[in-house]
Amino acid sequence: MQYDFRKFHYRSINAANDAERAAINQELKDLYASLPENEKDEFNRQLQAFLAKEMGRIKSDYESVKGGLNEN
Repeated sequence: MQYDFRKFHYRSINAANDAERAAINQELKDLYASLPENEKDEFNRQLQAFLAKEMGRIKSDYESVKGGLNEN
């Protein structure tokens, strides 16, 4: 099964406040808790891959902006 972590990520980014962000995080935790034990490892693997990809993208974006600021 493929999990759509991007959906949770974007909803969290666009949350109106901390309470809404906490509710979105709880949805993700509830999804994990509802999985059969044999699917939790795959969920974790996909989540880690998503987070690593997003962190790499953010780092690249940051370095691009930082480099542009240093040139000015």
